Amino acid sequence: MEKQTTITNPVSFEGVGLHTGNKSKITFCPAPADYGYKFIRMDANPELEIEAVVENVVDLSRGTTLGIDGVEVHTVEHVLAALVGLRIDNCRIELTNNEPPVGDGSSKPYVEVLDQTEIVELEAEREYFVVEENIRYTEDARGVDLVALPNHDYRLTVLVDYANPALGSQHTGIFDFEKEFRAEFAPARTFCFSHELFELHSQNLIKGGSLESAIVIVDEDLQDQNLEKIQEIFKLENTPKRGNSGILDDRELRFKNEPARHKLLDMIGDLTLVGAPMKAQILGARPGHAANIELAKKLRAIYLKQKEADKYNMKKRKGHSLDINQIMDFLPHRYPFLLVDRVVEFDPEERRILGYKNVSINEPFFNGHFPGKPIMPGVLITEAMAQIGGLCMMLADNVNPEEKIGLFSGIKNAKFRAPVVPGDQLVFEVKIINSRMGVYSFEGKAYVDGKLATEAEFSAALVKR
Repeated sequence: MEKQTTITNPVSFEGVGLHTGNKSKITFCPAPADYGYKFIRMDANPELEIEAVVENVVDLSRGTTLGIDGVEVHTVEHVLAALVGLRIDNCRIELTNNEPPVGDGSSKPYVEVLDQTEIVELEAEREYFVVEENIRYTEDARGVDLVALPNHDYRLTVLVDYANPALGSQHTGIFDFEKEFRAEFAPARTFCFSHELFELHSQNLIKGGSLESAIVIVDEDLQDQNLEKIQEIFKLENTPKRGNSGILDDRELRFKNEPARHKLLDMIGDLTLVGAPMKAQILGARPGHAANIELAKKLRAIYLKQKEADKYNMKKRKGHSLDINQIMDFLPHRYPFLLVDRVVEFDPEERRILGYKNVSINEPFFNGHFPGKPIMPGVLITEAMAQIGGLCMMLADNVNPEEKIGLFSGIKNAKFRAPVVPGDQLVFEVKIINSRMGVYSFEGKAYVDGKLATEAEFSAALVKR
């Protein structure tokens, strides 16, 4: 199995933000397993961690901005793309201002600074979000079409089509991050069209931009006064030339399809906000930050639902807290009325317990309960939840099972949502809601394959044996 990764020591570099123009220092720091990526504004609130997930996206004006409670971090996509591209799973990202330094407008500066440290494995396994069905986001008016398809690996393909002779239609794809990302995609710089420069400047953006950190594609007949205005915007020593290549000042592209590669780089960064490494094939026609985030929202909703279902899938869980012999030390029940096979988790702080029962065709009740089409009686499912609830009561309050037992005293709001049949594995989650003077209220849920089968609320009391 693959292990999660982080870095061995902090590494930093300084510069100015692309849109804010603010001087900033970014520091990549080691982080523990399951930490993910979190941004910390050391200048604003060093205690606040802004997790890199779509729920924290607050603005998409020419870049992706994350924020919590008014504390924001602008233009995070190139930073996140670098971390994903290098397969670093956990990293604390500290900033001294509200935007990372832009560097040359690509992910290359972040890759180079991360190369100053080592990537190390952690003990925890890397857990992927596996896309199992086609997920699509479209905008017909703008010809935007993004789709995530099932795949055994993570691959992205991008098509851009601009009505500009210098650009035309371009496409690109990444199929092996370890072999391709560092040299073929990390160096792809951000770009814009010449007609956008004045609009962006009027919106108080690109304050830290320059012809060294962005490709400007000429898409209009630039007059001398406009060239002088561009010189003023970018604080250039000399007036830029219209050029003959279609790129302002005839700046040389790093790749023939550098704009398409940068669009793919942006997509990598934006889709990081799903919150987990993915196994999927992403196809993007005319992607942009807004569309990327909409697809990320769809994917994250499915990921969170899948993660919740995995919580009740014993095949994906590890370890246990009580085996059948230990359960019998606590519960007086015996065959055929002992209906819990194992407890896999007990949380004393949440006063919550998780256990399961494997439902066999050999269960005695199947002989008489719809023998032609055997279904487990709902009352026995509730009995099983009551039994595991009794375990939760005793474990929560450190009760000696030789002195006391739990007696089931009430039930309400019972709902049977799906039949349970031979071969199913019932997974029970029971949580204590309230307890007072030896009387407990708790809620129970029973799942099969991650889907809710039965739920009810119970009351019980601990009494002397």
